[in-house]
Amino acid sequence: MRIGDAAAAAGTTPRALRFYEERGLLPPPRRSTTGQREYGPRDVARVRVIRELLSLGLTVEDVRHCSDRLDLLVDGPPQRCAGFGEGGVESEGVAARRLAVLDAEIARLSRLRELLAARVAGRATVS
Repeated sequence: MRIGDAAAAAGTTPRALRFYEERGLLPPPRRSTTGQREYGPRDVARVRVIRELLSLGLTVEDVRHCSDRLDLLVDGPPQRCAGFGEGGVESEGVAARRLAVLDAEIARLSRLRELLAARVAGRATVS
């Protein structure tokens, strides 16, 4: 299928597919004799996995570090998704680092909320 059809099937845009390809998340697709990109069902499934990982808070760079194991998620998530399969030490580090970043951001936002709530309630500071 052509890029527009593949993008629609994956719930994204042709521009996103080209972006994923440029960043190394998606391998270069086959080309037709006229040079058009041609995608198959596995490519669409891989794009769906990429989009899911990005929606979970991983960055493009995080996903790129694990791109060689994304096909393992296409076939079905392993029991320990953080490892993306056997010997996924680097990808486990990616997931652990992303969780730490999210935890720090949650803590920062919680503190900010406390400060704002105290200000609204007329208290100058929160200890």
